[in-house]
Amino acid sequence: MKTLIALGAFAALIPSFANAWWDEAWTARRIVTLDTSAAGVPITAPQNSIPVAIRLHSGNFDFLAAKDDGSDIRFVTADDKTVLKHHIERYDALNELAVVWVQVPLIAAGDAPATLYAYFGNAAVGGAQDSKATYDASTVGVWHFSETAPLADSSASALVAQGAVQMQKAALLGDAAIFGGTPITVAAAAPLATTAGGAWTMSAWIKPAALPQQATLYGQGALTVKIEDTALALNIGATRLAGGTLQPGVWQHVAATVGGGKATLYVNGQPAGSADVALTAEQAEVVIGDGYTGELDELQLANTVRGPDWIKLAALGQGADATFVAVREEVAESEGGHSHFAVLVDNLTVDAWVVIIILGVMFLISAWVMVDKAMQVTRIDKANRGFINRFRTAANDFLLLDKGETYGDSSLFRLYGAGLREIRKRFDSQGEAAGLTGASMDAIKAAIDADLVRESHKLNARMVLLTIAISGGPFLGLLGTVVGVMIVFAAIAAAGDVNVTAIAPGIAAALLATVAGLAVAIPALFGYNYLASRIKNISADMQIFVDEFVTRVAEAHGR
Repeated sequence: MKTLIALGAFAALIPSFANAWWDEAWTARRIVTLDTSAAGVPITAPQNSIPVAIRLHSGNFDFLAAKDDGSDIRFVTADDKTVLKHHIERYDALNELAVVWVQVPLIAAGDAPATLYAYFGNAAVGGAQDSKATYDASTVGVWHFSETAPLADSSASALVAQGAVQMQKAALLGDAAIFGGTPITVAAAAPLATTAGGAWTMSAWIKPAALPQQATLYGQGALTVKIEDTALALNIGATRLAGGTLQPGVWQHVAATVGGGKATLYVNGQPAGSADVALTAEQAEVVIGDGYTGELDELQLANTVRGPDWIKLAALGQGADATFVAVREEVAESEGGHSHFAVLVDNLTVDAWVVIIILGVMFLISAWVMVDKAMQVTRIDKANRGFINRFRTAANDFLLLDKGETYGDSSLFRLYGAGLREIRKRFDSQGEAAGLTGASMDAIKAAIDADLVRESHKLNARMVLLTIAISGGPFLGLLGTVVGVMIVFAAIAAAGDVNVTAIAPGIAAALLATVAGLAVAIPALFGYNYLASRIKNISADMQIFVDEFVTRVAEAHGR
């Protein structure tokens, strides 16, 4: 675990030297991060094959560099190798607004955000959209209400809803359907059919025009999802489940899941009620928006139970104010969009690589030492404070403190234990009433001093590794730079061609070794000085305690 912490520290402090480029035909890219920390959408378990809505606008995307219809946009995983399936729901180059759905293979839980790359700027390529492949095999229906045929299904089921609804342009995601009480219908189809005891999920965004109202958001035979007054309700046969409080005039995410003998309602990503009930077999026509007045967007259906994290990602990741998805420009880019570090890495010589690898190992070791020692001295300091407070408040029973609470991390408690061992040996052989002679007190103090030396050795263990990193890191880096520069000049002399273009990349790359050496030494220097001061304070506390303890023993039991 400590090694992993150190590795994370190394990754955070040292910038990535390799910055690959998926395809040279694309001239620009943006970094897309998916944040599952507390600042984004915290989830508890990894999620697979998640469709993610990515909003592009003038603040995070260069619409002038992309084609007018966005057909040159490609999304690639962090390894810059795997092209992801995507489709565009909305692309308005004039107003510089777009919504693109991308299937992300894996979104992990934790503080480290997932990273994608959005490539664009290739006028020679055509579109590569695939809405059906953007969703997993469990998705049986998706209506964006933004399609060319507004009621077309974007999933692999390729269903069509019948009926007429008005369209609200530039709604939550793209366009949205406006219902005035008249429903739309989807003919009974095999993908939508449910089985007895099977699984089913419906999710959608709704914006009721007014509440309370009585409306059916989704109905299929005896399976319905409704608005009943201001609550969301799910009906399965004779079983009714209601929960949550809906708000008029604002977008909110609603979802219902049934499977495994349990039904659950969600409002804005949070569970709003559950009941024990099995799914019924339904082969009927699907009715959407019966009696509903308001807007509806992003209706998705699945033949599986979507977990709480999946629904949370949809509810908190697709909203207009969502902090889950962030699109940004790369900080360091050269004219073609490539990082300068990529040029340096390409020109590194073998000896420079060897030195940098050695320095990387040194950094990992020094980082591990700093983290481990910082945790150690923190534990010792905290335990020492607790024990010394107890020792100083003890009265005549100060030799019985080991009978109660123990302080396993306290160096003072261990010194106290060393003294007790010597005292009790003499009490056992001579009797407590006889007291302790001056020679006995000297022997007891000598025993405690011996343990004090051992404790000091423990505190200073492995600190020498930091001094090696401080003094050796810059010299190793300088060695790599000097050898690299020598090789560059030798190669130029052999070629007989001297120009800045030929010299600059090699020398700049050679200097990376010196940078790496300093990157090892500087954190180690700060860490060493901080730890040395903490260790010095603990050592002083131990020396003071020894004198204080021996004095109290002499006063209480000396003769």
